[in-house]
Amino acid sequence: MTIQLYDYQENLVSKTRKAYIDGYKAPCIVAPCGAGKSIMIAEVAKMTTEKGNRVLFLVHRKELLDQIQETFKTVGVNFELVTFGMVMTIVNKLDRLPRPSLIITDENHHGLAASYKKIYDYYSDVLRLGFTATPIRLNGSGLGDVNDLLIEEVSVSWLIEHKRLAPYEYYAPKLIDTDELKKASTGDFTKKSMDKAVGNTIYGDVIKHYESLAENEQAIAYCHSIEASKHTAEIFNQTGYEAAHIDAKTPKIERESIIQQFRDREIKILCNVDLIGEGFDVPDCTTVIMLRPTKSLSLFIQQAMRGMRYRPNKTSIIIDHVGNVNQFGLPDTERKWTLAAKKKSNTGSDITVVQCKKCFGAYEQNPERLCPYCGFKQPIETKESTLKKDEEQELEKVSQSDFKIVMDFRKPEDCKSLKELQELAKNKGYKPGWAWHQAKVHGLIN
Repeated sequence: MTIQLYDYQENLVSKTRKAYIDGYKAPCIVAPCGAGKSIMIAEVAKMTTEKGNRVLFLVHRKELLDQIQETFKTVGVNFELVTFGMVMTIVNKLDRLPRPSLIITDENHHGLAASYKKIYDYYSDVLRLGFTATPIRLNGSGLGDVNDLLIEEVSVSWLIEHKRLAPYEYYAPKLIDTDELKKASTGDFTKKSMDKAVGNTIYGDVIKHYESLAENEQAIAYCHSIEASKHTAEIFNQTGYEAAHIDAKTPKIERESIIQQFRDREIKILCNVDLIGEGFDVPDCTTVIMLRPTKSLSLFIQQAMRGMRYRPNKTSIIIDHVGNVNQFGLPDTERKWTLAAKKKSNTGSDITVVQCKKCFGAYEQNPERLCPYCGFKQPIETKESTLKKDEEQELEKVSQSDFKIVMDFRKPEDCKSLKELQELAKNKGYKPGWAWHQAKVHGLIN
């Protein structure tokens, strides 16, 4: 079967062929979520196998294998010349695999992991091709160690303008205490700190904002833990909205049944942790509810854009309760990708995002200070405007003991004994050890 690629997809494939002619060995195609990555991968695989050459196709999750195989069948790729494999399986049997002519890596931003590098080193003289929407690692590392060229063609804004992605509205009524979030050794936030930040008090507001911004729309809720996901589904059900939870351990038959119910609109809210992300095929939805804070730009992009699959007259609603937009910008923020590492930020952008004080809409700052969602003109932020007004504060009685007034102006060298140094330390609020240290420095004790 032949599938006609869009012009921009053909251009990306053509640029890739030219890159090999120009001597590049490991280019990476950068295409936004929704750009049709699977079709382009299948087209490249078909072109390779039609010449009698073998392809090794690498993924990091089994769900991605099942889905790409269906696309390969549709396009007509010769399966006899393709080795499909999860990275952790392939890396353990390199000496038993037929030698490929091309290695294709899906979700190529994972390619800096040791398991991928072991495969690349084993086939050091084999051409490679990567595909990703975000060519950057969680720790800010670029892909320069595994790729030699980034190939780009279209942006998220272009795809929206040309009706390849749905437009969106982004609302950010933050409900968590982001000051509680702590980074783990992996680079993302620890589960313990996310538990503490999210707490148990936000769920009523989650329902309220869903009702006001996306009443009865099909929504996917991203939660930070299985417990939180199950609780979110329970709260929605108690409020009268059909909701269900799925995770990686949900039995396949049960998971497929839940997804089908979501497709049939019998379930309104589908709650999960990080399962419905990279390449995971779920039915179309309009709304994303973000309850999972993250330091990963890739994860943010995959989740925020989940509701942006195109259909006529559709507008995706993104409800960000965890402040991710303040770190990463918006889904169509223009990002400058590079093979080099990012020194300060992994967002790829210096965009200023404004949050409307009235409707919680998040948007790029504009000179008129007008919210594009509700038309409210944002006040100019000043130091005074960030302070609480007196009438909003509860008056408290202040006693003399609340103040420490230090009237001792002596310096350490003015003191003639350890006792005087200890008195000076007490008057200035220093720790007791300070007096002993100064006494030694000035020869008052041995």
